[in-house]
Amino acid sequence: MASAAEGDVGAVAELARVLRWGFEELSLNKLAASLGATEQALRLIISIFLGYPLALFYRHYLFYKDSYLIHLFHTFTGLSIAYFNFGSQVYHSLLCVVLQFLILRLMGRTITAVLTTFCFQMAYLLAGYYYTATGNYDIKWTMPHCVLTLKLIGLAVDYFDGGKDPNSLSSEQQKHAIRGVPSLLEVAGFSYFYGAFLVGPQFSMNHYMKLVQGQLTDIPGKIPNSTIPALKRLSLGLIYLVGYTLLSPHITEDYLLTEDYDSHPFWFRCMYMLVWGKFVLYKYVTCWLVTEGVCILTGLGFNDFENGKAKWDACANMKVWLFETNPRFAGTIASFNTNTNAWVARYFFKRLKFLGNKELSHGLSLLFLALWHGLHSGYLVCFQMEFLIVIVERQATSLIQESPTLSNLASITVLQPFYYLVQQTIHWLFMGYSMTAFCLFTWDKWLKVYKSIYFLGHVFFLSLLFILPYVHKAMVPRKEKLKKME
Repeated sequence: MASAAEGDVGAVAELARVLRWGFEELSLNKLAASLGATEQALRLIISIFLGYPLALFYRHYLFYKDSYLIHLFHTFTGLSIAYFNFGSQVYHSLLCVVLQFLILRLMGRTITAVLTTFCFQMAYLLAGYYYTATGNYDIKWTMPHCVLTLKLIGLAVDYFDGGKDPNSLSSEQQKHAIRGVPSLLEVAGFSYFYGAFLVGPQFSMNHYMKLVQGQLTDIPGKIPNSTIPALKRLSLGLIYLVGYTLLSPHITEDYLLTEDYDSHPFWFRCMYMLVWGKFVLYKYVTCWLVTEGVCILTGLGFNDFENGKAKWDACANMKVWLFETNPRFAGTIASFNTNTNAWVARYFFKRLKFLGNKELSHGLSLLFLALWHGLHSGYLVCFQMEFLIVIVERQATSLIQESPTLSNLASITVLQPFYYLVQQTIHWLFMGYSMTAFCLFTWDKWLKVYKSIYFLGHVFFLSLLFILPYVHKAMVPRKEKLKKME
């Protein structure tokens, strides 16, 4: 048994040596320049795609091996990827992982441990943002660290829940509650898992341990039959990657700041923002689809069976069809970065139930998300717009459903394509409006663009916020009138 384990460790070491040699032989600067990308962006792409050979190695050599070997493999490969991308700055994640383990061990299953974790991990991340901030989007150690921050906070909450009476927990909390005491190696393997370390997705410690224990497979006792599902997500990711690569030189956020953009007619400025707002999200879609394929290949994407068929969406961060076709803002929110949204709902929004106000809980959750993304004012403006748009969209939907006149008008079949076109135009125009602040970061940049289109998004939705209640009152009959009509 010992010789087999030594052989596995030797194989991992040999794999790492070969990969490191290959990386050193590449002239990444020249290659990145020839592709029109930065070296850091190229390193990120290489690292994401590197997950596939690592997943294949894991499937064929480690899937049912001893847990400590799997944790070592995940820790070593994750740290190697971190070092390849960020060099000695890998110490930031190492420090937070080790300190998080100590917090769990020394403070136990207490609310103090949860609050200490939240304050320390968020403070460390925000300090990282502060000391590394520039006016542009840079790929630096804070990028994977924001993913790690959520992982470690979730770990502390699940560990806390594990000390409670199961009957006092919701079914969701029972599913994620950690009953045992994680070792440092388990926490490290969970934190550095190569399929999710750089850009996500989020998953719980319990789900990760099921992977290590060989439970995440559709064929008990054998490696998961997940190759085809993984290749489907990879292929979809490659389609988005090609689309982004072809369009990125021609549709940029930098153009929004030019005099040429300002000199065009108002309608052109709006339409450019609409097209750019749709396209700019493709880089995120690409990364999430490719990494989801890695997670599926390892088995981490296994999500039980439905109608006798295995589901592989446990690590899905994108609902592509919904993203491309739904004409509502709520549809985009439900389809985009779904794992992070689910994390915020599970560990933040639902934990604010004691406030007794869903709108307040929603607003605080979006404030948390804005700070989690960074300290730039653009993030606050973007999530403020999301909050405003969602409230107005709910009001408008309620008005149309409850007003007999509007509901009858909305149900006219021949007008459905026209309604859909109008909805999609409004949807993506103001998605682009919100993303302008998100991508331009600093107030002087996004303010310049917003001035050029006369703060259209704020004027439009703030006006509707105050007008729609009066329209609702005028067009929706009172219950007494409805009873008479019945």
